[in-house]
Amino acid sequence: MVFVKEENEEKRVRSEPEPWKIKHEEPEPCRIKIEESETWRIKHEEQGGELKMKAERQDLNEVDEKHQDQKDHDVSGEKSASCSNQKTEVKKSFSCYQCGKSFRDQSGLKRHTLIHTGEKPFICSQCGKMFTDKSNLGTHMLIHTGIKPFSCSQCEKSFTQKVQLKIHLRTHTSEKPFSCSQCGKSFVHKGNLKTHMMIHAGIKPFTCSQCGKTFTDNSNLRTHMLIHTGKRSFSCSQCGKLFAQKATLNRHMFIHTGQKPFSCSHCGKAFTQKGNCKAHLLTHI
Repeated sequence: MVFVKEENEEKRVRSEPEPWKIKHEEPEPCRIKIEESETWRIKHEEQGGELKMKAERQDLNEVDEKHQDQKDHDVSGEKSASCSNQKTEVKKSFSCYQCGKSFRDQSGLKRHTLIHTGEKPFICSQCGKMFTDKSNLGTHMLIHTGIKPFSCSQCEKSFTQKVQLKIHLRTHTSEKPFSCSQCGKSFVHKGNLKTHMMIHAGIKPFTCSQCGKTFTDNSNLRTHMLIHTGKRSFSCSQCGKLFAQKATLNRHMFIHTGQKPFSCSHCGKAFTQKGNCKAHLLTHI
């Protein structure tokens, strides 16, 4: 009986779970939690990676947009510069084949060519004087109306245009701001310098239709034409002598007034005409 009891106790002991084994198996829920935590960490990292990738992709997109904006700006800047260059290039693209003067548009060149052809389509209704440009006719009409709103403060001489007064004032100041780069000769008006430069260039675009003589300036041609027509409109009030030009009459008047404005730089001798003074200077050479 004793033997049977011990055997039963042995069986009972064997069937009971071992305490250390149970304790060892207890952390199973903890292992599950760790696995869940690891899964969450991986998932979080994946989500974080996706967010990071999205942020990086957004940064790249912003960089691309900025680069494209800069590229567009550069292209538009190049186009603008190109357009500006084109405008600069075509600023005066219409040139006169006779004297080389350039103009911004064809209409300006067309008006200019009338000077060379001698055509004067604009006629004064008061005196019949003809002009190549309509604006010149408008200025001329002020002569008939007697309107001269611009007066000189030095001599009270009046002018129909402000630019005429400005040029006139230089006669009082002896200012000659336009100088020739070839010979150093100075002029009161820029137009006179341009005409003078044609002498050095040998350009004489104005030709007399009667004898073929050429001139650098249209005014010289007009004066020359009076030789062929024999017209002398300017009369001396002292002796009645006739002259083709008003300037010639003015020089003639020095004889009557005794004025001798041209002096020799070597001996001080004075002359009524500049040409006579120049001829005298040759005697000192």
